[in-house]
Order: sequence, then C-alpha cells, then structure tokens
Amino acid sequence: MDKKIIQTLAVLVDNEAGVLSQVSRLFSRKGYNIESLAVGATDDPHTSRITIDVVADDEHGVLLANQLRKLYPVHSVKVLNQENSIHRELLLIKVRTETSQDRNDVIQIANIFRAQIVDVGPGMITLAVIGKEDKNHAFEKLLMEFGILEIARTGDVSLERGMATIKDASKDRAEFDLGKNVL
Repeated sequence: MDKKIIQTLAVLVDNEAGVLSQVSRLFSRKGYNIESLAVGATDDPHTSRITIDVVADDEHGVLLANQLRKLYPVHSVKVLNQENSIHRELLLIKVRTETSQDRNDVIQIANIFRAQIVDVGPGMITLAVIGKEDKNHAFEKLLMEFGILEIARTGDVSLERGMATIKDASKDRAEFDLGKNVL
C-alpha cells in the first residue's frame, strides 16, 4: 500500500438527527480512525457540512468517499486536494499568567500569532487563534512554559480554492426518493 497521508473529505448532508452517527459509524465499520471532525450549518438550513480528516492513501480516500455517497442523507462528497484547498482550525487556549510579566509575555506571543484575547481573569488569559494545524501547534508549544489550563479545538474545516464547490459533486437523489412512495 502507498504511503498513508491525511485525506480531507468534505461531506454535504441533511441537517437532521442521527446523520453524524451514520457517517461516523461508516468509518468505524471500515476500521478508520477519524483524526479531525468538524460539523456546521451551511447557507441552506436543511443541510450541514462535515469536514473529516482521516489517515488513508489516495485510493482508500476515494473508496471512503464512494461509501459515503451511498448513505441516504448524504448529498455530496468531495475528497479535497491538500494543495488546492484551504484548511483552518480554531484553537481556544486558557493559559496561566501568575505575574504581570507572564501576562505581557503571553500577549506578545499572541500578537506574533495574530491571536485574539477573548477573556482575562486573575492568574489566567484565554486566547483564540485561527490557522493551520501546524501554526496552532507551534502557538500551543510556546505557551506550555506558562502552564496551559485548558484547550478546545474545532477540528479542521476546509474549502476548495477557486470557483469549485462541494455542490458540484452532488448525487442524483431521485433513486432514493422513489423508494419513499412504495407501499
């Protein structure tokens, strides 16, 4: 098998209960661990977009996409090319700042990484940074010396560059809709 890499799958699904469970079960049944998962609303309130990062070679990424397309609530699936897509995650990080010098040092690091200060309290500061995973990891590493109190990450969200959209890969749902009218 070829060298394994991260495959990013963008999946457009019905916005209803149980859909995420169906999608994640498919990966579990096939023996794949989801490295990152992000779900959110789209411009249509009836659909949600799921971004899934999974370790797989190109061939298995395509096979997973094909399996996802077979699920009824899935409208479309795209395997995103890493070089031709934009990937970002939100990192919220709460850091210990026991002295005013610690607080100043953390603020300077935050400025370098273009992070936002979202909360300040006695002995702590909470920062938000949006970036690629490696940038966020470097930010986290620099803050470790102060003492990280808590971290929350969104997981990777991705879009293709240019005019291409996930809707370009939509499947014909007519075959599924016919089955609803059968007695």
